[in-house]
Amino acid sequence: MAGAESKSRVKVGTTLAIPIAIIGILAILIFPIPTWALDVLLALNFTVALMVLFASLYVERPLKFSSFPAILLITTMFRLGMNVASTRLILMNAEDGLAAAGEVIRAFGEFVVGGN
Repeated sequence: MAGAESKSRVKVGTTLAIPIAIIGILAILIFPIPTWALDVLLALNFTVALMVLFASLYVERPLKFSSFPAILLITTMFRLGMNVASTRLILMNAEDGLAAAGEVIRAFGEFVVGGN
């Protein structure tokens, strides 16, 4: 009996994961988030992007990664939410200078521009 109950919990958890993720993305689009949360979410975004990239590179047959379009859609929506949230923080906290949108954006900007 306990095995059947745990299987039903797993099924409910996996079926609710996508709607909860979409609601979270919409919340990021609507409500401002603190800079530390943006840093954590951007690091999570980079990690998930690398995981999807390596999974797609090392899959033996394309049909084994049939969920790729759905994953790509959700990650693209998440990245769009991060773009809106970071733009909002930069515009709202412009008086803070380089720390306006968090350390991840500042470090990435310094890496790309070369410190200039």
